[in-house]
Amino acid sequence: MEEPDVTAPGMPQLDFSTYPNQIFWLVVSIVVLYLILSRTALPRIAAVLADRRGTITNDIAAAEDAKAKAAEAEEAHKQALADARAETNRIIEAARQEIQAELDAQMAEAEAEIAARAAESEARIRAIRDSARDMVAEVARDTTREVLHLFDVKADARSVTAAVNARLKAEGGAQ
Repeated sequence: MEEPDVTAPGMPQLDFSTYPNQIFWLVVSIVVLYLILSRTALPRIAAVLADRRGTITNDIAAAEDAKAKAAEAEEAHKQALADARAETNRIIEAARQEIQAELDAQMAEAEAEIAARAAESEARIRAIRDSARDMVAEVARDTTREVLHLFDVKADARSVTAAVNARLKAEGGAQ
């Protein structure tokens, strides 16, 4: 193996005698790089950024527009819902009133029918009562005649009828 030569210069970048040459080429490289970038890449990047900025601005405007439309739609929906509830309540109230009117009419009809039947029943009861009084009076007359006949008491039909009627009136007045 060979030993390295210590007297030979090391890395050329670290050789102070080549610094001015290195600085010159560094400046030339930077200027060329700047010119290439400023003429080609930077305008493209600026155009892309401007395009993006315009797109973002348009998207924000569209989003605000959509947000406003959504708010309007929400308000319209709330108003439609409130109108529907009011209409529903009106329909329910109208149906309730209609049902109540029908119910009142049916109740009045039923009450009239009940009153008519009650009057008819009272008339029948009066007729039965009157008939029963007449029968009681007749039975009482017949019984009185038979009793008087059993005791051999002579009485005419008028006096028996008058006595029975007087007794029945006294009994009817006591009740």
